[in-house]
Amino acid sequence: MGKKGGGGAAQAAEKAASKAAKRAKQESKAARSAAKQSVKKGGGAGVGSGSGNKSSSTGTATGKAGKKSKGATAAAAAASKAEEEDLDALLANFKKEWEEEHKVLEERVGMAPTRRANATLTACPLGDDLWFFGGEYFDGDRATFYANLFRYTPSSNPAATANQADSTTSSSQDRGTWRQYSSANQPGPRSAHAVAASPAAGGMLFVFGGEFAGPKLNKFFHYRDLWIFSIANKSWDRIDTKVRPSARSGHRMVCWKQYIVLFGGFQDTGVRTTYLGDLWIFDTAEYKWHEIKQNELRKPPARSGFSLLSTPEGVVLYGGYCKRYIKGERTQGIALEDAWLLTIAPDAETGDLFARGKIEWTRKRKIGYAPGQRSGCTMTLWPQRNTGVLFGGVTDNENDEESLESFCHNDLFAYALSGNGRWTSLNLRRKKMQGGKRRRKAAVQPEQRRAAQSDGEEDEDEEGVETKDGQDKQEQEAFSNDVVPTKAAPEEDDDPDDPQKSVPIGRYNAMLAVQRNVLYCYGGIHETADREYTLDDFYTLDLVKMERFNCLKSCPIDALEWYESSSSASGSSDSSSDSNPGSEEEREQPEGEEMAENEMDDDELLWEGEVERTREEIEKIKLERKREREALREKANTFLGVSKDAANRDEKDVISTPQPGESIKAFYERSRAYWAGVAHEQSEGSARGKEMRRDGFALAAQKYEEYRPILEEIVRIQASAGLDASDIKSMANGSSAGGKTGGIAGGGPGAESRNRR
Repeated sequence: MGKKGGGGAAQAAEKAASKAAKRAKQESKAARSAAKQSVKKGGGAGVGSGSGNKSSSTGTATGKAGKKSKGATAAAAAASKAEEEDLDALLANFKKEWEEEHKVLEERVGMAPTRRANATLTACPLGDDLWFFGGEYFDGDRATFYANLFRYTPSSNPAATANQADSTTSSSQDRGTWRQYSSANQPGPRSAHAVAASPAAGGMLFVFGGEFAGPKLNKFFHYRDLWIFSIANKSWDRIDTKVRPSARSGHRMVCWKQYIVLFGGFQDTGVRTTYLGDLWIFDTAEYKWHEIKQNELRKPPARSGFSLLSTPEGVVLYGGYCKRYIKGERTQGIALEDAWLLTIAPDAETGDLFARGKIEWTRKRKIGYAPGQRSGCTMTLWPQRNTGVLFGGVTDNENDEESLESFCHNDLFAYALSGNGRWTSLNLRRKKMQGGKRRRKAAVQPEQRRAAQSDGEEDEDEEGVETKDGQDKQEQEAFSNDVVPTKAAPEEDDDPDDPQKSVPIGRYNAMLAVQRNVLYCYGGIHETADREYTLDDFYTLDLVKMERFNCLKSCPIDALEWYESSSSASGSSDSSSDSNPGSEEEREQPEGEEMAENEMDDDELLWEGEVERTREEIEKIKLERKREREALREKANTFLGVSKDAANRDEKDVISTPQPGESIKAFYERSRAYWAGVAHEQSEGSARGKEMRRDGFALAAQKYEEYRPILEEIVRIQASAGLDASDIKSMANGSSAGGKTGGIAGGGPGAESRNRR
């Protein structure tokens, strides 16, 4: 646990044992010296006492003194030997306890890690492996944090790794596998931490910071500890220093020569998120942290979730996310898209960096085809080309003050790190095929399709075809000949060789790493409506060939579960067009027109249904309809009272009941998971995928139609109370959430999502 304890278990144990042995040797030497001094004092006393006696008595005294000195020497030697034996036993016990504490268990696992976000995927600095650490998983109700360390060794089979040509250098027999490492002495569970890899001492991983929270995400704890994992010895060591960065999450670290550079991050107290813009450098030669003073006018603004890459010229920073707090206004989330270069130049004469060296930021211009404004995009280093590879991200479009629409990206960009830096778009290329094969295939398919269509019609109605003298068939062929050329583009889209079909779905906060010219992409977060799905799919892409993504592990969205938190609102954000046309027209009409529509005058009732009625029948009908309206209003008032008492309502009842002002689309989006479960249960497990979703929507629509008269009456009651359509809509969206939409860890997707930090 020393300051320079990154050398592993064996080296540290041997070092501690040698120190203890040296100390024991010094103590033993001191004991022997003390014994000799006591012997000398005893001999001198014997000679002095016999100076006035005869020679015979002098000889006798001298003999006795000699015997005493020999006995004292023997006793001292025995005591020293016993002490040495005790020290040896003590050292042996110390070494055994230290090794037990630092023992690392290695376990081979079959598949990639389970779903988690805000973990780190790091390329091994000296080999072909990838290192995966930490992360968290949130299912809509509870959060789980992890402390697992995994090692992935890519497969040597070209087909399994997108035909990577130069990734077969290792002869390890466990290539293509995941292995997990655990120890009693290792970092605690965390997410949003930072990892930097160094090739020194056989390879080391530096881990700093991160956060931990309870299952309900109501309290957060931020780390400020530094750990080093020795890749050569597979052991963890904690580095404790008096001076170190403050506790934080969402920061980034990178290794530049012998220095570990740390910048930014955030601190979340649960009430307010504070973004940091400080710069720290850890010297691996001295094992000391140094805080770097920055020019306030020429430095990147405070941020988190950015990219930090190492180049020969220095360290490049790109993008990130922060929140702007303006007094009297609501908080605004900002996606940053600026790029900076940190120049690190030690003094030429002394080699000192911190006293006389140069450390300064320079903002880089945006050149080339850059990605649009987005947050949560991940950029990793492609060392062979000195290029950053960026994938994914999310763009939040604010419809109004209460809702956001989020779009998850799945595009690729490259950023040349040298010089001024230039952005380019990375597009997949179709594999080259033999000449004419593609054109022949395109020409044959329409004919086969027309033949199959005519065969099917002959099977369905043979007599009809015979009696029409082939006229219908000729018209169909003529129509097919007219339509086929316009369908050429869809045929291209249906091509199984289309590389775009291999691209992963849009996501943000994906974990990226490049090893041997191959891009590895694990997981991320995908948003749909008011849900955030944590993915665990695993893809590779050969950056040299750029032909197609290779999926090593899939993650179907339909199979992912999501549970509404008990503390989150049941409403979901609606788009501007999510209401059905009928209800929208009714809301736009004045109240008088609505009543006129519901109450026919006497002339209309007189001839309704082309049946002439008497005055008595008309009055009876009007009375019945008045009673129906009163009964409906009573039901509406009862429903309003029940819906307001949400604390005593069953969660199932809240989810499965539409709200006033809520459209069928919004109702289904909010309760999609519930109706899918009901459809799956009613079909006894036979309904899956699209069929299950279709049946679930039908059940939701049926329930909505049952409540439609009551909901429309409630809207009329609320309108008569002075509430306009926007007020009613906002009440339906977030009456129990303070006007905020969604229900993800205290807020829905968009600005309220904690993953945006």
